[in-house]
Amino acid sequence: MLLDTLRQLFARDLSRLHQEIEAYHDETQIWHIDKEIANSAGNLCLHLVGNLTTYISSTLGGVAYTRDRDGEFSLKGVPRAELIRQIETTREQVEQALSRLPADDLAAEYPLLVFDRKTSTEYFLVHLATHLAYHLGQINYHRRLLDGPGAA
Repeated sequence: MLLDTLRQLFARDLSRLHQEIEAYHDETQIWHIDKEIANSAGNLCLHLVGNLTTYISSTLGGVAYTRDRDGEFSLKGVPRAELIRQIETTREQVEQALSRLPADDLAAEYPLLVFDRKTSTEYFLVHLATHLAYHLGQINYHRRLLDGPGAA
């Protein structure tokens, strides 16, 4: 039951991430930062892709991946089409990994030590879903702030 819910939430929010990146009127604004905005939408997008690919697609799904966490926050100007391609690849990989994950594995210890203590796979997947939602909200706010009046 929880696994189905998580699959639906990841699919929904990665689709929304795609829509947010697509919705910027001016593609250059995806990368805009200033003293009030610490991370651009582009960097948050790269961070979410790196995070989910590392912790779900690779760790649980067996996809070969080497994360460049520093690059997630330092790269600039990645074309919108490439960001969307990465989002869609991540969405597909997350779905495949979670659809193959036995429900009994949710209670098992997550294979990597990420925090200061071990957690269950269930706990860590819920954490990843809320992490995605948190940054998705930041991206939405970033876009509406920069696109000006009438941005929905």
